[in-house]
Amino acid sequence: MSRVVTILELVARNPEGMTLAELATALEAPRSSVHYIAKGLVATGYLTDVGVYTLGPAVETLLGARSSSVEHTARPDLESLQRQFDETVLLCMRIGEQIVYADAIESTRPIRFSARVGERRPLYPSSAGRCFLAYSDPAFRDDYVARHVDDPRTRLRLRDEFARTARDGVGFADRHTTPDLGGVHAPVFRNGVPVAVVTVAGPVARIDARLDSITEAVVDHARHITDLLNLSR
Repeated sequence: MSRVVTILELVARNPEGMTLAELATALEAPRSSVHYIAKGLVATGYLTDVGVYTLGPAVETLLGARSSSVEHTARPDLESLQRQFDETVLLCMRIGEQIVYADAIESTRPIRFSARVGERRPLYPSSAGRCFLAYSDPAFRDDYVARHVDDPRTRLRLRDEFARTARDGVGFADRHTTPDLGGVHAPVFRNGVPVAVVTVAGPVARIDARLDSITEAVVDHARHITDLLNLSR
């Protein structure tokens, strides 16, 4: 347990990230032992492996009471999105192989997407989870997809989707898994690491009718939250 805490403290003091070799040297421990611990921290979301180890999104969840927390910072943007479109707006965060609804503002319409704060979903097939996967370490992503997706055609489709999401900075609900639900998802970054996904979700007919304007707004607000988080460091 002491090594787990020490690894987190070391990485927290080095926001640019630390390599496995650097962690092993600092701990005066075998690389194999450090790698085993770090792999567990990545799987639970406390570290992110992008070639170097950085703090993961699960740390943000623990720090929710801070004035600079993602939830606190994002709230005005979520409220603005909900007022603009009157669809359900979510702030999703990743914890290991799940996402959690860290904040939610529901549509006032009788027919709407309903979500409960604290509710968890797997990374796949949830749309916000797939957005996280698009920005995940490729080794983790490939392993996750191999373990959770059996159909080779679906794996190929997901590979294309991940590349498109990472290129465009926005993802969309999957009509193959949720044909009646529309959604737009954009990542929020802190120190270059995706810590949250902003989502607007609702009945597919309503989302599709305003898809361009919703997409532009979700991306703009996600970028604004990113800017605020990085100013508050």
